[in-house]
Amino acid sequence: MGGMEPADWSTRAGLAAIKATLAARIEGWREPVAYAVGLSPASSSPEWEFAHVNGPGGAHGLPAVVLATVLGHDGSSATLDLSVAELTAAVNSLAPAQACTETEHPNLAAWRATLADCEGNPARRMVAVFVADLDDPVTSEADGSMRATFHGHPPVR
Repeated sequence: MGGMEPADWSTRAGLAAIKATLAARIEGWREPVAYAVGLSPASSSPEWEFAHVNGPGGAHGLPAVVLATVLGHDGSSATLDLSVAELTAAVNSLAPAQACTETEHPNLAAWRATLADCEGNPARRMVAVFVADLDDPVTSEADGSMRATFHGHPPVR
């Protein structure tokens, strides 16, 4: 490999290269088929809330790698507690991707909204849910709630 070219956050190809670089640093990385950041139920509702779910067939791989990097996770099916500091670090790591205007950035918007909700109600908890394979057992109530949002992919009980 030659010299390190500066990361290009302004194009899809640049974002793909950044994703590949980050993924290569995670031992045993596997791309999850689905992932999301969830917010624990508010007192009035029993359901976990997801501002954005990256469902099966989605193409938003960079946020998954950024989130996994912050959490020290390999992309396998899991539900991981997520602190405000960790999600803030993930937002800050992903924020330069906004330079790429040819793609939407739903995870950034969702993560920022989730942080705002959490700051407004410190009793609520955040989790990161990763699903490596749809056949994997559900790892938590949050995982089950997330999988229930998949169209045509009912959660396996």
